[in-house]
Amino acid sequence: MTAAGEPAAGSSGAPGVGAARRATLLDTLHDPAVRDLAWLLISADLLRPQPPVGVLANPFDTPQEVEATVDWLRALDAAPEPLHHDLAATRITRLGRYAERLLGWFLQHGPAARLVAAGVPLRRAGVTLGECDFLVQTRRGARLHWELAVKCYLHAGDGHAQLAARLSDYVGPNLKDRFDLKLAHVLNHQLPLSAREEFASVGYPGPWTPRMFIKGWLFYRHGETPLDAVELDPTHARGWWVTRGDWPAFAAAHTQKWRTLPRLEWLAPRRHSADEAQAAGLIFVDAQTLAGQTSHQHGPAMVAAFTEDSAGNLVEHSRGFIVPDEWPEQARNYARQQ
Repeated sequence: MTAAGEPAAGSSGAPGVGAARRATLLDTLHDPAVRDLAWLLISADLLRPQPPVGVLANPFDTPQEVEATVDWLRALDAAPEPLHHDLAATRITRLGRYAERLLGWFLQHGPAARLVAAGVPLRRAGVTLGECDFLVQTRRGARLHWELAVKCYLHAGDGHAQLAARLSDYVGPNLKDRFDLKLAHVLNHQLPLSAREEFASVGYPGPWTPRMFIKGWLFYRHGETPLDAVELDPTHARGWWVTRGDWPAFAAAHTQKWRTLPRLEWLAPRRHSADEAQAAGLIFVDAQTLAGQTSHQHGPAMVAAFTEDSAGNLVEHSRGFIVPDEWPEQARNYARQQ
């Protein structure tokens, strides 16, 4: 049920991990948190490199680290309790914080780059200038400063295929975030933090080489296929969006099993065995019921379509947003703001 030109849910790329291997790996992992961690490591970056400052982070230095990480993830999937305990140690409500905890776990316990420090604040005269997400050291000795962001943006620009999108056309569902503004903040403020003179006093002597770790999903209005903005990785994970008014016709031609996705389920495509779904109290509904469940929400609601595989698992087929009917005009106006 993907829109024209979209890959299937989660069909994204990562250095050193082929498309078939990515799909196979996610299909063989069962624990939701482990699947989210695997997706964070192997999914495509949303962006192409943005030289000279915006070099992309790569969790793996060598093919051997890829192989070791695949084995490590499968072992973690078989015994995920330590990861669950770490995640439960503090209440997590923000998607970005959840992703930080997952990546931090990998850097502490995984077989590739090692964590030196996380969440390192930089202050001057008592004023916080910013915070470095991760300081890491690779097995080869490179000392890197990673800035992590996980974003879900909806394309709100012109949908004609012959027109290239602009990064400012990609807006957050709550219309308080925009991709061009986020990228500018990463390039101009976050990545340079570890090179500032004040950083010498925080106790982690450099030099540190900055890298950006930008993951997520981009959503396009159903039936519209604009050309990608030049900054985007063409293999980025894609979804769709429709208005509430268009929802009945859109949903009628597709799957009969739907579920809203709470914010902490916005990373990997979801996959549930029948027993797991029942134990977790997950409720799958038809399109009309889903429309009723989301109609009271003030803003867009992320939902996912599920199909049943031959083993009886409920597998995410695609994901997207149902948005209020007035949202597209509001989003276009926000995209055009200077």
